[in-house]
Amino acid sequence: MSQREGKGASRLFTRNFTLLLLGQLFSLIGNGALKFALSMYVLEETGSAAVFGTLLAVSMVPTILLTPFGGVLADRANRRSIMVGLDLTSGAAVLAACAAFSAGRGLAVTAALLIVLSVLGAFESPTVQACVPQMLSGDNVLRGNAAVNQAAAVTGLAVPFLGSLLYVTFGIRPVLAGTAVCFLLTAALECFIRLPAPPPAPRQGVGAVLREDLLGSARFLVRERRAVLDLLLYAALVSFFIAGVAVVGLPYLVRSELGLSAQVYGVVESAMGLAAILGGLSVGLLPNVIPMRRLNRLVTAVGACMVLAGCGLVLPLGALGRCALLAAFFCAGQAGVSVFSIFAVSAIQQRTPEQMTGKVMACVSTISLCAQPLGQLAYGLLFDAAAGSAWTVLLATGAAVCALGGGSGRVFEKF
Repeated sequence: MSQREGKGASRLFTRNFTLLLLGQLFSLIGNGALKFALSMYVLEETGSAAVFGTLLAVSMVPTILLTPFGGVLADRANRRSIMVGLDLTSGAAVLAACAAFSAGRGLAVTAALLIVLSVLGAFESPTVQACVPQMLSGDNVLRGNAAVNQAAAVTGLAVPFLGSLLYVTFGIRPVLAGTAVCFLLTAALECFIRLPAPPPAPRQGVGAVLREDLLGSARFLVRERRAVLDLLLYAALVSFFIAGVAVVGLPYLVRSELGLSAQVYGVVESAMGLAAILGGLSVGLLPNVIPMRRLNRLVTAVGACMVLAGCGLVLPLGALGRCALLAAFFCAGQAGVSVFSIFAVSAIQQRTPEQMTGKVMACVSTISLCAQPLGQLAYGLLFDAAAGSAWTVLLATGAAVCALGGGSGRVFEKF
């Protein structure tokens, strides 16, 4: 297969990209249902945001440590084979966890499952991200990333609501079984993807290959694409605040602070998914509306949404009224984060040679993921410490993100 045939330069929905997108849709449905069920289970068992945040943070450590090696593998092996193997293994792991839940020790099983999926995710993420620019070219890279983002948003819209119904009605084990089926369907679709094999490389030991590839990607970012590195570090700093508030703070605020049900939290998560869809659509339909050099203003707007969400928590509106305001401002922030993510990832992919895409996207994931567990751990402790006055955490977070947006113009001028 020629390079041009592999990319399908003139079309967005080529055979390869359509199969990849459908596979990601099933995978995201499974991951979304799993995340929802496990978060509700842990919060119901412990009632603590700190325990929940600590579990998430610890489970992300393998991803952080192993993602660079996932990038090396993505550039050295057939990417289709990698994705199929990883999704089959994910399905088997979830089925094993489903069986283990019947034997008790649910928290230990939850922690073990999160760690196993974290290891597999270290190899999955850079491989999928490297496939998009391999399959597409030009403006279709931006539109392709927007389509993947919208697939994630569609699942974020439907899965929490459906997941809450399944979890409340049947418990965690049926949700786990459904998740395993989703992973296996993803693997089946990926079997039909056709990608050119990577060029043969000289026979080297594993240590030599890792040293050559990891040092090469580091040199590329530091010496040849310093603007990309600056963007990565900036995005990681923003992620520290946003991931902590959204992943740990939102379920804690709805379930523990406001005392509302899992069904209400499911509706809030679905609304967040709708907001992400709208953000992705704005990029896919109008890719030139927001110049890259003005993207810092979007970060400032996200910070303002957090400030307004904190203000909404102190209004005398009752639990449901305050939850509605919280959801509205979180949704506005989610739309902004969606747009920011699509533009940033596309800018990095388009400025990276194909033979280095896996390794560079692994660096993207690693730097971003270094901030996320720290943010989740920190915000778990913060929300527990600020019990009864969680609005102060949102105000402080919003002010910090606004400051990051206002002082970062030079990061984006280089693009």
